[in-house]
Amino acid sequence: MPGSEVAASALLTEDETRLLRRALLEWGGPARCSDQLAVGMGFADARDLVDRTDLLRDALGDDVPLPPADWARVLLATEIVFVSDLAGTGVEWPTTTGLADEPTIRMLRSIQRKLGRTVRPYYGKSPGA
Repeated sequence: MPGSEVAASALLTEDETRLLRRALLEWGGPARCSDQLAVGMGFADARDLVDRTDLLRDALGDDVPLPPADWARVLLATEIVFVSDLAGTGVEWPTTTGLADEPTIRMLRSIQRKLGRTVRPYYGKSPGA
């Protein structure tokens, strides 16, 4: 979708962007992802997930406009790393990030609402690799 790229600052608050960046960092640390799950999130495999989440973190930090597929990857990777104890950080989230669960889920719900229109084409679908 040419022309549909959008920067974080056009959609989210600084705190919301900071949360997404912190969540993506977890994939390079305590989170454990299988190749199959990474593919479902729109990455080629688990290694690609780690590599691309680093790039996505940088893009968010630099306020680089992202296409909808990358926004879908960012959102799904954040949701899974926060909630899943099997693949993500799960119950260790407060320990590894310094962020409590309750404010994190409130902010994540706000992010989900704000990104809804942008990621709508990927509801029920993989953002593809």
